Amino acid sequence: MLFIIQCVDKPGSQELRLKTRPEHIAYIHQQEDRVFLAGPTVTEDDSAMTGTVLIVNVADRAAAEALADGDPYFKAGLFASRTITPWRKITFNPNAG
Repeated sequence: MLFIIQCVDKPGSQELRLKTRPEHIAYIHQQEDRVFLAGPTVTEDDSAMTGTVLIVNVADRAAAEALADGDPYFKAGLFASRTITPWRKITFNPNAG
């Protein structure tokens, strides 16, 4: 089942994000068989990252939560909030991105 994991960074946390980013990227690559899409949310001018969005393909909500809990960003306390929402893919166009 597909789930969107959307996380919003705590204000003033850019230093923590940048410090933890290599571990986060490595973790996402380790999960590549379950990660459908991953990337940061950014400011309107694309000058700073503000959060994280993952779309994952896992068995159930518990597996989505476990994957999200294992993220080094989560473990470091980067996020002010996190939502996990079931999602259904209707179309996919990699050329649009």
